[in-house]
Amino acid sequence: METTRHTKFRAWALLSLAAALVLPAGPALAQSYPSRPVTLVVPQAAGGTNDIVGRLVGQKLGEVMNNASVVVDNRPGAGGNIGTQLVAKGPKDGYTLLMTISSSQAINPALYKNPGFDPEKDFKPVGLVGAVPNVLLVNPSFPAKNLAEFLKLARAKGANYQYASAGNGTLNHLLGEMLNSMAGISMQHVPYKGVAPALNDVLGGQLPIVFASLPSALPHIKAGKLRALAVSGEKRSPVLPDVPTIAEAVPGYNGTLWIGLFAPAGVPPDVLATLQDATRKALASKDLRDKLDQQGVEIAAPTTPEQFSALLHDDLAKWARIVKASGAAVD
Repeated sequence: METTRHTKFRAWALLSLAAALVLPAGPALAQSYPSRPVTLVVPQAAGGTNDIVGRLVGQKLGEVMNNASVVVDNRPGAGGNIGTQLVAKGPKDGYTLLMTISSSQAINPALYKNPGFDPEKDFKPVGLVGAVPNVLLVNPSFPAKNLAEFLKLARAKGANYQYASAGNGTLNHLLGEMLNSMAGISMQHVPYKGVAPALNDVLGGQLPIVFASLPSALPHIKAGKLRALAVSGEKRSPVLPDVPTIAEAVPGYNGTLWIGLFAPAGVPPDVLATLQDATRKALASKDLRDKLDQQGVEIAAPTTPEQFSALLHDDLAKWARIVKASGAAVD
């Protein structure tokens, strides 16, 4: 009898110990995240808007998550598809995230026959950072001093100006095609592998014109090395209040770029919630907001993951129409 009771007690004790070890595992894992460096994959080259913003947000995100290490990994190529595919097909543990822009996430699915990812099914929204306008820029040697003069020259018989972009299918490529169509001009597109080399050639005078996001162009504008003729958004930028919008001369023209953070679908819900909460706190901090504002980033109002998903969904439809109308395509 004693042996039977002893055996039953021993079995109960073992089960209790097992339960004690197993039950706290979920909360313990959530509390320990992140326990190693988190990588923000930026699918664009260093020096561009997404890289600049990604480094600022990554630094603050690390501070919010108990001074965790957050590193930026630039994986440019194929208009952002290479880095985006890397995250979509990578580990789903919350240690590899995607800091991306709308041209990659919302335009590429319409532009490429097979971008290698589904922007809605393969990702979960973490946080919308904000939006930035692009700027129509020229080398200071270009004869046009303002947008009206630029359009007059571009519309002249025999005009055959070239403009640089960060690559086929990028937003600044499509902005040029939109301007061609809506303003009745015929600029020739010259793609580069990233905004930095495109800017370098316009700075050097190899090409006269470039569309570039405001954060990447601002230092050159302030230094007088590039002339800003117009911004692509619906309203003037507070950073460049004297520079008109393209829409002031070409009614209906509008093209802005949003920047946001995504996790791969399949990341544990508790880790995703931790990331979303940390991102909200980071974006609410005054020092980060001030730094982003100085770069010309229009910081987004507090946005829920559901609202961010709806924005992406709407933009996919919008840019699909624009891409189809422009005839742009990349194999």
